[in-house]
Amino acid sequence: MIGSDFNITIIGERINPGFKSTKGLFDSSDIAGIQALAVKQAQAGARYLNVNVGARAMTEPQFMAEVICAIQDVVHLPLSFDFPSRSVQDLCLKTYDVAKAGGSLPIVNSITEHRWDLMELAKSFRFKVVLMASERMENGAARSNKTADEIHATAHRCVLRLKHDHGMALSDIFIDVSVSAIVADTEGLNRATVDAIRRIGADPELKGVHMMGGLSNIGQQLPAKAVDGCDLKHALECAFLTLTVPHGFDTVLGTPWRVYAPLPEDNHVLNVYRDFLEQRGSNAIRAVRKLYRT
Repeated sequence: MIGSDFNITIIGERINPGFKSTKGLFDSSDIAGIQALAVKQAQAGARYLNVNVGARAMTEPQFMAEVICAIQDVVHLPLSFDFPSRSVQDLCLKTYDVAKAGGSLPIVNSITEHRWDLMELAKSFRFKVVLMASERMENGAARSNKTADEIHATAHRCVLRLKHDHGMALSDIFIDVSVSAIVADTEGLNRATVDAIRRIGADPELKGVHMMGGLSNIGQQLPAKAVDGCDLKHALECAFLTLTVPHGFDTVLGTPWRVYAPLPEDNHVLNVYRDFLEQRGSNAIRAVRKLYRT
């Protein structure tokens, strides 16, 4: 669910063993329960459903195929397949029924410069992609991107490669800028992400791409309530969106029934988050504490 002032797409994240209740469904092979979870997300406004069954995708590929078919029997949304393995993605794409999704293409989630072999699948299938801009290839090795320049440069380079080498439309590319937890962010990773979104949004060669991230990371290990009594983690998610949606961040991997809406300028969490973005080291930790301590 989204607030009336945010025009964002929600990719439902709940079909994932990272959620305890969902893991229980997978452990018991409760297909009806998985279908009910898919329906719940669709009814809450999800535009895509992310599908990740964990290790069983490798050890029991028939279970992976069964889950995809079962979801498509009850929900007619396009699916996002969240696996780094080319063989698993191949199975997912073979199983996926485009007609049941109203003709919409699935999403391969996700490719990086060091996992570019996934694009070999484009020889046999049509799909959209989630591109991780948090990593780059340097001297033959994968490196983490920690600055806005690195994130933007990786996104720019990879998007043009997808466009020119694979004929992919920019509207079929979702750049995942990776949203970090603020609790221990003393290196300015959140600031780098926010600045990178502004740069990507202003890059004329990237006009038309989507920018996305998993917002649930941002409030990890923080108390439930802010100083003003609001839901702290949810308020932080909305603060991030308030600063980034105007620059082109338009897709959230998240829980569809959470209400995302812009925060007013005088909102406590928004203003502390803004201050936090300007800090480094111990000053960043002190800024975070202002969210929940008087």
